[in-house]
Amino acid sequence: MNFDFSDDQKFLKREARKFLEAACPIATTRSVLDSRDKPFDEPLWRKVVEMGWTGTVIPEKWGGSGLGHTDLCAIAEELGRVIAPIPFASTVYVFAEAILAFGEDRQCERLLPAIAAGEAIGCLAVGEGRGRLACDAMTTRVEDERLHGAKIPVTDGDIATHAIVAARDDAGLGLFVVDLATAEGVRREPIESLDPTRSAARIVFEGAECERLGAAGEGKAQLDTVMNRAAVLFAFEQLGGADRCLETAREYALERYAFGRVIASYQAIKHKLADIYVKNELARSHAYYGAWALGAGESNLPLAAAAARVAGIQSYDFAAKENLQTHGGIGFTWEVDCHLHLRRSRQLALALGGISNWREQLVQELEARNQH
Repeated sequence: MNFDFSDDQKFLKREARKFLEAACPIATTRSVLDSRDKPFDEPLWRKVVEMGWTGTVIPEKWGGSGLGHTDLCAIAEELGRVIAPIPFASTVYVFAEAILAFGEDRQCERLLPAIAAGEAIGCLAVGEGRGRLACDAMTTRVEDERLHGAKIPVTDGDIATHAIVAARDDAGLGLFVVDLATAEGVRREPIESLDPTRSAARIVFEGAECERLGAAGEGKAQLDTVMNRAAVLFAFEQLGGADRCLETAREYALERYAFGRVIASYQAIKHKLADIYVKNELARSHAYYGAWALGAGESNLPLAAAAARVAGIQSYDFAAKENLQTHGGIGFTWEVDCHLHLRRSRQLALALGGISNWREQLVQELEARNQH
């Protein structure tokens, strides 16, 4: 079976790269990093919306392009290469996927066209502080369709217009949609993070109006579905960043001289680059398998998503660190771009729960498969 992109998807990928190289040079990412009052790059966001990327998998009847998830994976990989400082992942990989999977027609008619048009920015509010993500320990509650509690950290929570909140009610855990822009009883507090090019916030709900997403009491299964679908897309973004780290390290190694020779000729540097390549190719294999499972609606998506997520986290983190090491002393400076990928790799690694959560899911899925 061929898991590679089709010719049309490869064309889409090439055109996306050309567009992003022109629209999102590293200076664009740095402009957000250097500014305290610029949580994302709005001009880039508008350009991405005009390209139709926010509506890639949204059906045409709701204002989208009606393409497949594999097409979105190709776009995600290119966004990862340039460290795009926009709320694309929170809005498209998570919020839109949740609405597509569990939204009623009235919710889809209201929200999906707004997502496709770039008018709605979404976020997922699950965590309630430090430690592992544990649904059983959540304290956020819904009473009489009013939300009470606090969520932290919420990626893009300070700029989002809508949030999907995991909370408990009399039926158990559920997912609830909150209009952050208009609902009363919502208080948002921006928080510092390692990667300021992807902002984060603490959101406090004090009786905010909300509406249920999907069936009552099915929140755990719904959240797992959203996480698994998003994990594959995140894996492609991580793969794009890891590939760019390898390219950057190789380019520098071929230019930098030490003791009369380019450092790329030294065995220690060759080993670094080879190790990055091997981890990236392993992550690519898992990501492609995940894309197939996501696009085909396969029942083994939880296994494929967990494998893609673990490999994606490991490859991007390793590539970002080895890229910095290859650059030597200047790699640690603000002027060199190595730290931008290191920051983003750490942010993406925690965006859907840490690697320990996904390792545990991977083991559970493998054990379940072996029992059959």
